[in-house]
Order: sequence, then structure tokens, then C-alpha cells
Amino acid sequence: MKLYTYFRSSAAYRVRIALALKGVPYDSVPIHLVRNEQASDAYLAVNPQGRIPALDVDGTTLVQSPAIIEFLEEVVPQPPLLPADPIERARVRAVAALIGCDIHPLNNLGPLRRLKAMGHAQGEIDDWIRHWIAEGLRAVEAMIGEGPFCFGDAPTLADVYLVPQLFNARRFDAPLEAYPRILAAEAACLALPAFRQAAPEAQPDAA
Repeated sequence: MKLYTYFRSSAAYRVRIALALKGVPYDSVPIHLVRNEQASDAYLAVNPQGRIPALDVDGTTLVQSPAIIEFLEEVVPQPPLLPADPIERARVRAVAALIGCDIHPLNNLGPLRRLKAMGHAQGEIDDWIRHWIAEGLRAVEAMIGEGPFCFGDAPTLADVYLVPQLFNARRFDAPLEAYPRILAAEAACLALPAFRQAAPEAQPDAA
């Protein structure tokens, strides 16, 4: 497999975690978002949306991190990222969706560039980012379990989404001390080699 990625992209970070947890080898193809390499003709031929990540599987390109991770869950079922019980599976998916649909898009590069183009100062944009991170994480804190991970004794899809979002939160100096369950789940995740392997600072394009 070949993963088009950017070390600081939280969507790509999710996919890297899932690949590492499932022990799936891949070649990394860095696409530098700040340099706008995602808008190049070469990359648009890979993903017409011009977003990261994309996963090449034997010449077929998959896009959108939720779809890629669900694909990995289906073709590499062990270790599972979703519980067997339908109710528990829905609870895990709800946390992942809250992060992926309600928090992440509002602090993504495209909307932030649009806010700047509309005349907002960087301080206003940073306040916007921190506001939506806080709104989402307050809900996540109430929705996850007692640990050590978000939902029990092993990482799930919720953890795969949570850890990259916390990386983003720290980039923008969002306060996190009000979320002890979240921080405990993050600590449990970062103790695992798969999460450390997928971390931004461990990527070849982080230098």
C-alpha cells in the first residue's frame, strides 16, 4: 500500500495509527499542505478533492480517512477497532464522528485560510479554533468510559480519532486540563508502539 500523507494532518495521522495498529506495511508519500502540493496536477490526479490522506491499494486509490479506516477494518479485522456489540460499536462511532465531523473540519487548513481571506486577524482565528475544540472535547469527555482507553482495555476507533485531535489542540494552545478521562486515554495510547510510530514527529517529512 502507498499512503499519501502529511506529517501534521490529523486525518492522515488517524490512518497511520490504524495501519500501525493492524500491522499493515505501506510506503509513505509526503504531500506538503502548507506548500499547497495537494493542489498540484499530479496530486489532483490521485485525489480530485485535493485532500490528504489517500491510500493506494494495488492501483486503486481510496480517499477520506473514515472510508479508508473502515476498509482496513474490513480487510484486516484483527485487532478490531470496533466492538462486537452493536450498541458499543455505535458509541465508539459516535465519538469518532464527533471529532471527525464536528471538531476537525472547523480547524482544518481550508476553512482557516478562508477565515483569513475574509479579513479575520490571526488572533480571532485562533480563538475560533480553540472554541470549537473546547465545545467538542467537553462532549467527548462525558461520552467516553473510565479507561484505560476511550472504551475499555484496548484502543478503538474513538482513540484513533482522539489522539490526532489532541495533537491539533496543543498546536493551537487549547487548554486540556479539564478533560482527565481524555488525557488518561491519550496516555494509554501513547504508551503503545503503534501510536508512537504514527506520531507526526516520527514521520519522514517532519524534518
